[in-house]
Parts: sequence; C-alpha cells; structure tokens
Amino acid sequence: MRIIGIDPGTGILGFGVIDYSRQKATMVTAGVIKTPAHTPLDERLVEIYDGLCEIIAETNPQVMSIEKLFFARNVTTAMSVSHARGVAMLAGKKAGLEICEYTPLQIKQTLTGFGRAEKKQMQEMVRLHLNLTLTPKPDDAADALAAAITHSLMSRI
Repeated sequence: MRIIGIDPGTGILGFGVIDYSRQKATMVTAGVIKTPAHTPLDERLVEIYDGLCEIIAETNPQVMSIEKLFFARNVTTAMSVSHARGVAMLAGKKAGLEICEYTPLQIKQTLTGFGRAEKKQMQEMVRLHLNLTLTPKPDDAADALAAAITHSLMSRI
C-alpha cells in the first residue's frame, strides 16, 4: 500500500510518501511545498492544492494520513493551518484517496511509545522505521513521513 503523509501548514506543508508491505515501510519521496510569505492566503492555498495534486498524480498513493490540528496558542496560525489541512484533504479526496487523521500525540505515541517525544527523537524513529542512513530533512517532511508511518502501523496492513 502506498501512503502519503501530510504535515499541514500554509508557509511550509510537509509531505512524505511511503510504500508499506509485509510490515516493512520504505520511503518513496518526501519534501515540502513552500509558499512565499506575505502572499494572500487564497493564493497560497491554490499553490498548496496544485502542488499536492501534482505529487498525488506522480506518486499514486491510496491513502492520505494527515496530522490533526488539536491545539494552538495562536488563533491566527491555527486558522491558516486549518485552511491548509482542508485544501490538502480536498486534493486527496478529489484524487479518490482514503483520508485518515491522527493527532500529534497519536503520531508520537505510535512511533516512540511516548506521547510527549521530542522532535529529534521522532526524526530518529522515522529514520529507523524507513531504514534510512540520514534523518529526512526538512523537519516538515520528516513529520509528514511520521504521519504516513503512523497510518501503516495503526491500520495493520
């Protein structure tokens, strides 16, 4: 099964695509979609949508695993991230993908066994799960891969 993981954001949206078969995950690709600062939100959302549609068409996943927004101190940031989540979910649904959502706590707990794991610990677990020599960069791509790995482990494919 091919899974695309999404770490939503309007400035930087992370994506990571993995193949999961016989309890083994391998990375297909990972990266970020960056939108220029001070660009109107509607234009940023179009860039995110178009970029994700292209990535989905190129990689042909069956499932999208996306991080849920469950807490934010800054309401403005939370609103823009929720817009990015919606656009990402729309791109996935229009491509016929199953959409699965996981909280950051679920992702951390699934990968490390500890719901309050630190970023470096998470990145190391992503590296180990995917049998990579280096930690995926940037952080947003590693977070997206963590979302994809979480789905593979939670769904027991």
